[in-house]
Amino acid sequence: MVSTFLAVLALAAFLGVLLSVVLLTIDRGRLVPGAIHPLRELLRPVALWLGALVALVATAGSLYFSEVAGFVPCVLCWYQRIAMYPLVVLLGVAAWRGDAGIRRYAAPLALIGALISVYHIGVERLPGLPSGACSLAAPCDLIWVERFGFVTIPVMALAGFLAILTLLLVCAGGDAETEPEPEHAS
Repeated sequence: MVSTFLAVLALAAFLGVLLSVVLLTIDRGRLVPGAIHPLRELLRPVALWLGALVALVATAGSLYFSEVAGFVPCVLCWYQRIAMYPLVVLLGVAAWRGDAGIRRYAAPLALIGALISVYHIGVERLPGLPSGACSLAAPCDLIWVERFGFVTIPVMALAGFLAILTLLLVCAGGDAETEPEPEHAS
């Protein structure tokens, strides 16, 4: 039941990412220079909070799978966790402070996590792909959960990372008042 709920959230995240990218791309050429896209205008005040929530749900989901369901995380799962867990704190504190500048630090972490997720999906689906340091006790190609024919744990992680990256993109631009000017030595 929990894995199905998390899979549905992952699909909703993918849909939100796709919709955001399409809307931002379609209107990009038609906007007046300097104008804020309506989607950004709507989401910008809550984007960091939503990013923190996505990271929190992904963290809780991964802990559920290992601590409650008893799935042993593989090496690639651990690397994805290393990228996701700090995002809960980074995005939560940034949301609290209204600091959109966090994207400079959070986006690379989410991008690294997304790339690891894509590779992990490949390891699951392509039998000959090398899986690195994965062990026999926790093989990286073992699919613990599969919902809707393709949503596995690494797919869920990818959805979380892409959602966070999209929300950080929403924060980008037009927020000079929230970012301090760099100090120059005199």
